[in-house]
Amino acid sequence: MTEPTCRTDAIRTGDVKHMKWWGWGVEGVGFHHEDKPGFAPFVQKVVGLDLWAGERTERPDFSELKVPASTAPEEFVTVLSGIVGAENAIVDDMSRVVHTYGKSLRDLVRIRAGEIARTPDVVVYPADEAEVQRVVDAAVEADAVIIPFGGGSNIAGSLEPHADESRVVVSLDLGRLRRVLEIDAESGLARIQAGVLGPDLETQLNQDGWTMGHFPDSFTHSTLGGWVATRSSGMQSDKYGDIADIVKGLRVVRTGGVLVIRAVPSASTGPSVREMVVGSEGRLGVITEVTVQVHRLPERRGIYAYFFKNLDHGLAAMQEIAESDVSPSVTRISDAHETRFSMATSKESKGIQKKAQAGLMAYLKRRGWNLDEMCLSFIGFEGGDAHAKRQKSITDRIVRKHHGIGVGKGPGALYDQKKFDTPYIRDFLLDCGAAGDVSETAGPWSKLRGIHAAVYEAADRAYEKIGRKGWTMSHMSHSYHSGACLYFTFAFVFGDDPLREYDTVKHAIQQAFVDAGGTISHHHGVGLEHAPWLEEDISPQGVAVMSGLFDAVDPGGNFNPRKIVV
Repeated sequence: MTEPTCRTDAIRTGDVKHMKWWGWGVEGVGFHHEDKPGFAPFVQKVVGLDLWAGERTERPDFSELKVPASTAPEEFVTVLSGIVGAENAIVDDMSRVVHTYGKSLRDLVRIRAGEIARTPDVVVYPADEAEVQRVVDAAVEADAVIIPFGGGSNIAGSLEPHADESRVVVSLDLGRLRRVLEIDAESGLARIQAGVLGPDLETQLNQDGWTMGHFPDSFTHSTLGGWVATRSSGMQSDKYGDIADIVKGLRVVRTGGVLVIRAVPSASTGPSVREMVVGSEGRLGVITEVTVQVHRLPERRGIYAYFFKNLDHGLAAMQEIAESDVSPSVTRISDAHETRFSMATSKESKGIQKKAQAGLMAYLKRRGWNLDEMCLSFIGFEGGDAHAKRQKSITDRIVRKHHGIGVGKGPGALYDQKKFDTPYIRDFLLDCGAAGDVSETAGPWSKLRGIHAAVYEAADRAYEKIGRKGWTMSHMSHSYHSGACLYFTFAFVFGDDPLREYDTVKHAIQQAFVDAGGTISHHHGVGLEHAPWLEEDISPQGVAVMSGLFDAVDPGGNFNPRKIVV
């Protein structure tokens, strides 16, 4: 086994970075449309928002928030301080607000409006698993609630305390547990602490020539433990697998001891406890360490762009690629609406590039393409030089068979650079009084087109119901042998009751998923947001089994209670 170079001194609480309390990401970073000439006209056309004439809201003022006081008894805080140190058991207003919500649109609307019904009472930063165990034991003994906290990027309502929770609520922040502990180079396994953020994780692995290959949209601000707890999927999951495929071993702190899942390639040891923990959203304990499958950094990596005449041609190509011998790292295709959005968010082309784009569009028109139906696709390849070339060659033949056309690496390189920036657009729209949010599902290939059509129809009815002009778009983001993930974005300008309007549209889309044969969530989790549809998804008996599991292993309801199922 080899051990990567990493800090051995204790990580201080002050070294743990959080996103800004009122929005996504870090201060000083945001979306700007002034250098994207197509964006303002596009937004005005599709949702009626005039970016030039409208006023943007000012940054919320923290001093104006009415933050509920901590209800943690002084003696309980003293006990926690004795475990982690007084500087790591915090009750100040800012820390508790930062740990109250995730980053869903519902969360951001409420926090910007100052709607905070319940915060954690104390935020605790343990330094290692032993301290996590002592905090958990102390909290359960005091009949407190424990909510594990990673990067705070969750958008399914998995983090917030219930408004009517009368017990003391502890936000257990894993941010100090962020090291790659050990790499078994012979087996391609890495032991990693659960609180590590995506970029830090990859930096530590990369310095020894490894990668985990897991890159969700939230990568820059989410943690390994959070990925496991919500059954995350990444942009390169076609090659590396979803997090459930990547996780091989686990350590989970529970009352009185640690649940240990050893890292073995496969086992026949009854129902998989590992699978029970993956996606459990903190209800079975606090994930402190994960052993994951890692891979050598690829010799070659490239993401190529393709255009398809319409979505039917594109989905047919994606399905054939999934069923073929090709193993791409990325297979993604945007529908016509999202393709138009992508072009609207591009910077202005100049010179030779502008002429080349105009020439391509003219060529496609001569081929009989309706450019309003055209779909943009990105397909990625990794591996040795010969392997990557062969993969691309096979893919190109499949693309041509389905009347697609390759347009090179330029758009793919731009996508690769900007792939983690999309949430900033949502915040920009919020500043302008508009909603922009997402819902994702997965279904068999035979039902994908039906799901796509059903969601558009349901969203249109919802826009009509709230009396707003709305926009829906989607892309297929992850392929499997039997089906794929469809990821939808919806937008509209708020009226007088933002959350009621949002609920109307969100509910319509989620209901369309299950009615058309899809799942309620492919990788965002359940939390509070998607729990109303769980029974329709996994059946009443499925919910009964899950409830029985939670009740049996946490009879006091101390671990993130009433998430996933009540």
